[in-house]
Amino acid sequence: MSSHSFSAHSADEDSRNESIKVYVNGALLPKHEAVVSVYDSGFMLGDGIWEGLRVYNGKIAFLNDHLDRLYDSAKVLDFEIGLTRDELTQALYNTLSENNMTHDAHLRLMVTRGRKKHPFQDPKLSVYGSTVVIIAEHSKPSATVLENGMTLFTVHVVRGMPNSQDPKLNSHSKLNCITALTHAQKAGADEALMLDPHGFVATCNSTNFFIVRKGEVWTSTSKYCMNGITRQKVIDLCLKNGIPLVEKDFSLFEVYGAEEAFVTGTFGGQTPVVTIDGRTVGDGKPGPMVKRIRELYKALVAES
Repeated sequence: MSSHSFSAHSADEDSRNESIKVYVNGALLPKHEAVVSVYDSGFMLGDGIWEGLRVYNGKIAFLNDHLDRLYDSAKVLDFEIGLTRDELTQALYNTLSENNMTHDAHLRLMVTRGRKKHPFQDPKLSVYGSTVVIIAEHSKPSATVLENGMTLFTVHVVRGMPNSQDPKLNSHSKLNCITALTHAQKAGADEALMLDPHGFVATCNSTNFFIVRKGEVWTSTSKYCMNGITRQKVIDLCLKNGIPLVEKDFSLFEVYGAEEAFVTGTFGGQTPVVTIDGRTVGDGKPGPMVKRIRELYKALVAES
C-alpha cells in the first residue's frame, strides 16, 4: 500500500499558473475567462484529440513527432484541425511567449470536432469548425517522485482491442484509463498497471511501462498501448547505446521478478517504479538502468 499520493505527473504547485493566458481559437484569454461552449463536441461527447508537450530551453521537445500523431489522429476521427502545422506551431510558441515561458513548462494542446448545432452524436452536427485550445503551465516534475519512485497496482480493466477503441488514438475519451486509475488509487497505489485482452502486461493508465531483467530492458509490444513519443525515444536510445531492448509479450510473473521498473511519458520523462501489487521491485529504490536512461534522454532533449 502507498502512504503517499504521487504519479508520473506529480509537480510542485506554482502560483504563476493562476495568471496564465490560455489560447482558445486564436484568442489568448485569462485563465478564468478561457471557456468553450457546452455544445462543444469535446465537452459533450469526448470527441477530440490532444497532445502533451514539454518545453526545455525555449524549445518544444520532439514537436514534429507530436504533430505527426495529432494529425494522424485527426485523420482517424475524420475532422479538420483547421490550422496548418506551421500555424499550429506558431500558436504554440505565441502562447508560450504570452506567458513568458521558456523552460520547465508543459503544454496541453487540445483539438475537438467543434461546436455542435444540436446536442446529439452525429458528427455532421459539428458545423462551426474545430475548437483548438492550448494551455501552457509552469510545471516541473516532482523531485520526490524521481528520487523515491512510485507504486503501481494491476487492475482488472484491460486495454481494448484496436477495433474497439485503438489505444494509439490519443482521444479525449479517456474513461477506460480513468476507471483503471480509480481502481488503483482505491487499492492505495499511485497509478494503474493494465493488461491486454490476453492477460499480458500492456501499459499504465497514462504512461508506458518498462521493466529491467538481467540487464535487458523489456517493454510490451505496441499492440495495446499508446504509441508514446517518450516510449519510442527510450527504445531508440537503448538501441543506439548498446542497451539490450526487447519488445515482447510478458506477464506479471516476469514483472514481479524484475530488478527495475519504470514508466515513460512526456511530462516526467522516465519515472521509477518501486512497488507493484505490494511487491518491492529490486531493492525498492530507483535503479542504475533508469538513472542511465534518464541521463541519455536529458542529453537527447538538449540536442534536439
